Amino acid sequence: MTSHTTSDANEIEKLRVLITSARVVLWDFDGPICRLFATHKAERIAADLVGWLERQGLHGLLTESERTTPDPQVVLRAVGRSRPGSDLVTGLEERLTQEELRAASSALPTAYADPVIRTWTAVGARLAVTTNNSPRVVRTYLESRGLTACFAPHLYGRTEQLHHLKPDPHCLLRALSATGAAPADALMIGDAPSDFAAARDAGVPFLGYARNEDKEKPLRAAGATHVVRSLEPLLRLLRGGVQAG
Repeated sequence: MTSHTTSDANEIEKLRVLITSARVVLWDFDGPICRLFATHKAERIAADLVGWLERQGLHGLLTESERTTPDPQVVLRAVGRSRPGSDLVTGLEERLTQEELRAASSALPTAYADPVIRTWTAVGARLAVTTNNSPRVVRTYLESRGLTACFAPHLYGRTEQLHHLKPDPHCLLRALSATGAAPADALMIGDAPSDFAAARDAGVPFLGYARNEDKEKPLRAAGATHVVRSLEPLLRLLRGGVQAG
């Protein structure tokens, strides 16, 4: 029992160090801030995008696995690789954005995310969103929660330049440049191996958020050493007097 308690105390201390060092906090959106596709399912959106391509006679741009993927981003990336910079990519990206906007209206806030965001801002950290979702969607969601002021103008998301999507660190580097923060003074909070890879390549410390074991395993396998199942310990530490670095 003692070793378990000691282990927990060690984890909390590591978390405290991560938080205390962070002058700028880079948040992934879908996962750490909310569950974007809680009711407007990503699987259906992916199928709709594939169906649209098939109606254009373009299903040959996708492999068999891409045609059956539950992830709409996989469909978009596949088309981006075969037709980079094309009107087709522009049209497909806009279709995905419209679906994400519909999803935003029924997104579920991640437990403790809102108070963590407000408290971290109050103690002096600067926050940014670094996501593969559309920044229009992020803004819509943040406005619905009254959180825009905690982040604006630092919302960095998907553009038609699909090669800039994570795991490429492009959106993280944009956020660091705009906030004037050195990588070591920032912290990325993400729930996917692509978030961890982008943070690693940008030189930014990483905190994984995994709401269940299925989300935690791939993060650990990718190399993430700091992973939490809940944002509640962050809130306790922040409310306990942690100041931004």
